[in-house]
Amino acid sequence: MTIEDTAEFIKALEDAGKLKRIKTQVDADLEIAEILRRTMYANGPAILFENVKNYDMPVLANAFGSMKRLQIGLEMSDFTEIGQRIVDMTKMEIPTGILNKLKKLPELSKMGEIFPKLEKSGPVTEVVDESPSFGKIPILKTWHKDAGRFITLGLVATKHPETGIRNLGVYRMQIVDDKHALMHWQKHKRGAHHHDISKEKGERIEVAIIIGADPATVFSAIAPVPEGLDKYLFAGITRQKGIKTVKCKTIDLEVPANAEIILEGYVDPNDIREEGPFGDHTGYYTPREPYPTFTLTGMMRRQKPVYLTTVVGKPILEDAYIGKVIEQSFLPLIRMFQPEVVDFAMPAAGWFQGMAIISIKKRYPGQAKKVMMGLWGLGQLALTKIFVVVDEDVNVHSMDDVIWAITTRSDPARDTVIINNTPTDTLDPASPLVNLGSKMGIDATQKTKEEGFEREIQEKVEVDETTKKLVDSRWSSYGL
Repeated sequence: MTIEDTAEFIKALEDAGKLKRIKTQVDADLEIAEILRRTMYANGPAILFENVKNYDMPVLANAFGSMKRLQIGLEMSDFTEIGQRIVDMTKMEIPTGILNKLKKLPELSKMGEIFPKLEKSGPVTEVVDESPSFGKIPILKTWHKDAGRFITLGLVATKHPETGIRNLGVYRMQIVDDKHALMHWQKHKRGAHHHDISKEKGERIEVAIIIGADPATVFSAIAPVPEGLDKYLFAGITRQKGIKTVKCKTIDLEVPANAEIILEGYVDPNDIREEGPFGDHTGYYTPREPYPTFTLTGMMRRQKPVYLTTVVGKPILEDAYIGKVIEQSFLPLIRMFQPEVVDFAMPAAGWFQGMAIISIKKRYPGQAKKVMMGLWGLGQLALTKIFVVVDEDVNVHSMDDVIWAITTRSDPARDTVIINNTPTDTLDPASPLVNLGSKMGIDATQKTKEEGFEREIQEKVEVDETTKKLVDSRWSSYGL
């Protein structure tokens, strides 16, 4: 059965022995965050804090903090299936003739099942709060030098002002007071693009913040899906079943009917305030910068909602595992544009935008650089600072293998590409300017004579098959 909401996810985690309930009273001001960091760094379980000081709402965190928990939540073990489904959809032929149309009916019927379905009501409409306030929610302060409390796992819903295509993104929000928060949507994010279009028209943009949803919808909000793909549809593709939505009460947006809490409002381009500092997933405090203000106009929630959140800091924390799923699920899409790609990894220690490693089946000179250039032009990969391209015999998920390839197959002067004045992640603490810096590409593939490599290519040492079979057959007798 598809997991429909946070409560079902909690039960599934608990049944699998992957969740711990804490009944001791804890404080949303710094204490919960420190408990979570220690738990995450120790590869501990998801935690449900049932007794939060000054609140009657439990807090769920580290719910996605392992590959196993993500397998439970997304109900699959091979995450490449997600991207493959999108690739398959792009290749689907439109049937002609009545017989071919009848043959295609089962396939087309399955496609129809993944579209979102608008309902009149749902669990999230059980309570419509007449006096909405951020103060009613146990929003965490996570680091002592943070500017205040931050929503860190709110799914920010907007729609394109011209096409109406819906987007979900995860952008941190600094609470200013009971009605206002600062929206940290970085320049390159889709929500910020929607905001800019509205701003050019002299309009403010309607926004809904979704707290707690089914795991597939949470994942869809974080995933960098292809431009123009409705995020609610992507959630349906991920879970192979369309999500149910309901209309907001004070704004013209649809939101997941099975969510825990919906915060309705708008972002005014003329209300700009200083946001930050905030201890972010780079392991550094991001400095104060101007961002627009979200004004709260309405709130819907369940009778007994759960506040889903996360904490970030120096890797590796919960967000690293979500990043690994993104890495795997988008491999088929990367191959669609770059067919020579064999595998793809974004090491968690590099906070995902910092570095990517790509293995390729090399067929011609200069191919590694061709792949780099292609990937730097592909969506959010435009912000990746360093690309390392290796041959297909190198395991991109083993840094030992990657370092071996860099040090034995690349020459710094010949194989390093530096590109100046390119877009960078807003959070990059090393870029010379905010949003602008440089890129580095390392071609760690074996060079050929066509690429000017005149030396004899040295043979890689490998065990011979006879010895391997001998030792395999006698291994149990060695007592090792």
